[in-house]
Amino acid sequence: MSREVVVTGFGVRTAFGTGADAVRDGVFDGRPAFRPITRFDTAPYRTAVAAAYGPLAPMREVLAEVGGAAAGMAALPKGARAAVLVGTAGDFTGLTGFWRAAESAGDTAETVPAWQAGALANELGVRGPRLAFTNACVASATAVVHACSLIASGRADIAICAGGYLVEEENLAKFGSGLALSHDGMVRPFCADRSGLLLGDGAAAVVLESAEGAKSRGARPLAALTGWGAASDAHHVARPHPKGVGLATAARRALNRAGDPRLDYVNAHGTATRHNDPAETRGLRTVLGPDADSVPVSSTKSTTGHLLEASGVVELVITLLAIRDGVLPPTAGFTEPDPGCDLDWVPNRPRRAEIRRAMTINAAFGGANTALVLERA
Repeated sequence: MSREVVVTGFGVRTAFGTGADAVRDGVFDGRPAFRPITRFDTAPYRTAVAAAYGPLAPMREVLAEVGGAAAGMAALPKGARAAVLVGTAGDFTGLTGFWRAAESAGDTAETVPAWQAGALANELGVRGPRLAFTNACVASATAVVHACSLIASGRADIAICAGGYLVEEENLAKFGSGLALSHDGMVRPFCADRSGLLLGDGAAAVVLESAEGAKSRGARPLAALTGWGAASDAHHVARPHPKGVGLATAARRALNRAGDPRLDYVNAHGTATRHNDPAETRGLRTVLGPDADSVPVSSTKSTTGHLLEASGVVELVITLLAIRDGVLPPTAGFTEPDPGCDLDWVPNRPRRAEIRRAMTINAAFGGANTALVLERA
């Protein structure tokens, strides 16, 4: 028998600051966080704007902050047995310095993704499996998918899932050279005049556990994670299938597991890139069917920027807040919709709504796709 999975704690950090209220003040208010980058010299690069503030912090400290907040909210005791699953590419503070400087950058162990999972587990004082996921922009969402499978099947009672990305030079250069970055300092998903994505700082962690386990230790469920799915496009290394086949498959799997196809909101991947947005629209239309015109969909990357490996878990927290607050986060900066992107994008302003069940979806290079379904506890 499959066990119910619930969320009992979370921590989140974006360019708006740390905690849920910072997300509410920025993301839910529809206020983009994009500003000139000051943490390194942007002269060599095509774009000098991102949702990044202050110096580049060590990833271990950022993950410890959000992980500690999640464990504290869940009242998770030190020494608890919990799996720790992290979506990350490692820590670029050491990696970039190592390759760019002629002199030694010192200990580069933190650049290894698996090191981050172990460091977080040690910081939180928990025992159990430690896994790192590196499949690009679905990394932390894949961590959640795997954690749900562990808990539902009885192989784990508690899992801490985290992900982090901080804007740095290597990815700014890569996305810039691929002409994927917006040239005007704004991200306008699903709009006819969209010009690309911008990167953003982000990190989050969630504590997941079986419903009966949470009840037995007196933990309060914040929401139920009733559906999860993953699938591959098997189409192209960087472009999604034009009909959103992999995304639709992942979403169907999540909804089938949830046992109910009805949705009150979808937090889209929404990168504001030429190929992603219409493919995602087609995939969502396939999944939503006759309800496609009535289900609100928005892209919170229009405010936070693209958080790469952290996208899945940060957007899961945003979706959780939407359910609990009864507010739809808007697609900020919205102008004229692309004719090929014809859904309700919640343009520019938040909207009050009764949200019982919501889905958050992510996609990544390599054709990877994930979908997570949250329901009100």
